[in-house]
Amino acid sequence: MARSTAVKTKPKPSSKPARKPTSVTKAAPRRAAVRKPSGALVRTYKAALNYLSSLVNYEQSGRFGYNSTNFNLSRMTRLLSALGNPQRAFKTVHVAGTKGKGSTAAMVAAMLQGNNLKVGLYTSPHILTVRERIAISGDMVSESKFTKLVDAISRVKAHGDAFTYFEVLTAMAFLHFAAEKVDVAVIETGLGGRLDSTNVIRPEVCAITSISMDHTGQLGNTLAAIAEEKAGIMKQGIPVISAPQRAEARQALAAASEKIGAPLLFTGDDIEFSYRFEASRALGPHTRLCLTTPNSRFEHVHVPLLGEHQAINCSVALAVVDVLKKRGLPIDDQLAIDGLASVRLSGRMEMICENPRILVDGAHNAASVHALMRGIGQNVPYDSMIVIFGCQRDKDVTGMLRHIQLGADKVIFTTTGSPRTMDPHDLATAYVDQCGKMAQVAEDLEEAIRIAGSALTREDLICITGSFYLVGRAKRLYAQKVGQTVGQ
Repeated sequence: MARSTAVKTKPKPSSKPARKPTSVTKAAPRRAAVRKPSGALVRTYKAALNYLSSLVNYEQSGRFGYNSTNFNLSRMTRLLSALGNPQRAFKTVHVAGTKGKGSTAAMVAAMLQGNNLKVGLYTSPHILTVRERIAISGDMVSESKFTKLVDAISRVKAHGDAFTYFEVLTAMAFLHFAAEKVDVAVIETGLGGRLDSTNVIRPEVCAITSISMDHTGQLGNTLAAIAEEKAGIMKQGIPVISAPQRAEARQALAAASEKIGAPLLFTGDDIEFSYRFEASRALGPHTRLCLTTPNSRFEHVHVPLLGEHQAINCSVALAVVDVLKKRGLPIDDQLAIDGLASVRLSGRMEMICENPRILVDGAHNAASVHALMRGIGQNVPYDSMIVIFGCQRDKDVTGMLRHIQLGADKVIFTTTGSPRTMDPHDLATAYVDQCGKMAQVAEDLEEAIRIAGSALTREDLICITGSFYLVGRAKRLYAQKVGQTVGQ
């Protein structure tokens, strides 16, 4: 069994030969994996998963070129055309941003479901099973329907196109929503916005959540550059709701909206919005918000997800629903609030075990880690907090570690389980050098939890964060402990 050691100095170099860096400019989708002959059948769920795993998957790739070769909307348009353009069969909401996209999308969907609308929801990444990404009115797509969707796409004659993992999943979502005749679908972007595979829809409204530094190797190393990529989802004449943004990002969004001719409103400025933190016997620590528009007045709304950052996400979701009401969807404000109360989001400040207390959160950039540490401090009482942390190689490690040290009493670094994982020894060394504090290393999550539990008291808290891959491993581990079946 691998040893866990306190890190004081840089670890010895690995005896394994270093891997040669891959070329970013030459990265291109493989063709052989998707050039299946017409008529080839995907008969089983396992075969469907195998088909998907054969595709180029930039979520698994550490470095890749962000360009119109790898991210090609014309290729996506051809795929959808071959499928009969299912994305035109229903109304849509398009959500982009750096953090809070999934939470905002889930809240919008819940409020629409509360109004008895049939609602599709397409999000990423997934935590336990890829089927989580495609859901209708809270139910993820079944294995049998998932298999049929993959089969339908596998029959498309590529004509030289090599479709990617995310392109195929996006097309599957559109096919499923069209076949099931949803009233509206809430669509979350994957990477960026301008070149994202989802950017083939003409939505009723666009939403842009908080923008911060992430995927800088692809989207740019300034807030303005990243905001310009996110603004790529804007369409002429289509309303855009944005969370409050830092000045640099705000200016970039405003410039893009003016150029395109898309009316842009910021919550907290153009839309009156306020929130407060409080506690009650029934709800415990929580946040309430008020938001007012010319058509709606939401007062003292209970934010269903923990953390003040979720109040900001909720303001965007409420404003989006208000726009949809103005654009003709049958929405009652009280029914929307009733639906909002039902939101539960996997992997966001989620307590997966009570003895010991283990909280997981997929915070994967510096701003998200900062929000997590604040959210725990406000909502979760504890004597001491042990953070188990793992992240991908392309992340802002310096920023993430800076925020971890402000909340953690002890840190254990481990691997995420992804091919892109950063070596936990390198993380620990960076933490010691940067923060001047001790750290420990575990070669896998199970060992990290054993180390954390060895000196744990009843009132202590274990927080597992840094990557959705790591959160998924934690949830899978504890589901197995209680005998739950976990899919793929």
